[in-house]
Amino acid sequence: MNTPVFEEFDPASDCDCPGCRHWRSVLPFSARSPAGRAPGHPAAHRALIAATAAAAAGAALGASPAAAAPAAAHAPYRPGVPAGDEPGTPQGGSAPLHGPGSGVPRPTSGVVIPATTRAQIIERAQTWVTAKVPYSMTAYWSDGYRQDCSGYVSMAWSLPGNEWTGSLGLYADRITKEELQPGDILLFHNPSDPQNGSHVVIFGGWTDSAHTQYTAYEQTPPHTRRQTTPYAYWSNSASYLPYRYKGLTTGTATSATSAGSAAPAAAAAQHGAPAAGSRPGAAAPGSAARVSGGAGAPSSHGVPSSHGVPGYPGRAMFRPGARNAYVTQLGRQLVKKGFGAYYTTGPGPRWGEADRRGVEAFQRAQGWRGGAADGYPGPETWRRLFS
Repeated sequence: MNTPVFEEFDPASDCDCPGCRHWRSVLPFSARSPAGRAPGHPAAHRALIAATAAAAAGAALGASPAAAAPAAAHAPYRPGVPAGDEPGTPQGGSAPLHGPGSGVPRPTSGVVIPATTRAQIIERAQTWVTAKVPYSMTAYWSDGYRQDCSGYVSMAWSLPGNEWTGSLGLYADRITKEELQPGDILLFHNPSDPQNGSHVVIFGGWTDSAHTQYTAYEQTPPHTRRQTTPYAYWSNSASYLPYRYKGLTTGTATSATSAGSAAPAAAAAQHGAPAAGSRPGAAAPGSAARVSGGAGAPSSHGVPSSHGVPGYPGRAMFRPGARNAYVTQLGRQLVKKGFGAYYTTGPGPRWGEADRRGVEAFQRAQGWRGGAADGYPGPETWRRLFS
């Protein structure tokens, strides 16, 4: 008796039937690859079960060893990632915006690296912190990015799709600890078991002069957070490597990615977000302010005016590790307005926790809460403080 040979068939990867949608949600790597096919479709799954049963029956009946057995499932195709360095567990993999089956095509011209600035990276990272985006390895936020750590970095870097810890390195260059600046990342990819420890965080600046702690923006259960973190991370510290995005520019970037969250009007005004109804993805006026690398006086080209507020230099001047004359100007105004209680010395040109807490106290005095009172001066904070 000949053992029947069952052939697996797998419909197109963009099939939108209820069964495909279900299996894509529980098997995020169910996608056709050049090397083989994974059992992503219910029919394919049933075919593999049938083939396995047939092979077992054939063995029991003494059938010929030439009977076909189902092949092992292959990992999804990811351009530029070495074979064998794929996630074998439910870690979110490379995917188009809004996920597989969304109808959004993958880029076909290799690695696309959009231009952006450090200021815009931190602005975008803050939008998820403010919205407290829930952590998920399979769900996608309204801006199209997957709600896990690598999706978060993909969003902050404004990448054209969702990457994973095994492919983010294609978009960045290795740097040293001493070279870290806001907008860079600390990446740990465990190729032997990507689900075991692999993680990535966005570096927000040093919080101490010894460079033993920094502000980390990260997507982790239960939701996006920003907090002081020991270098390089709480666990597996030696495995985290610093990287810098290849698309960084020192001036104004041509576009910025919309956060896609419905923040309160006060928070939108505070952070300089586009007004309701503006074109999704359009950069907010002045949102790509030049990042100053050291102390110095305000621009000699006249009084700055970001977001239409005279004198406001942009949020990038008030980030962890920033050192410039605008920080001193802000601190002195906080003292003048009665919000200098947190200073033990100064104020001075280096942005610190005393500055942030003073700004937060001023923002709360305006009746603001949540993301609108995060301690970082937006244009409306500046306008009221100096009015």
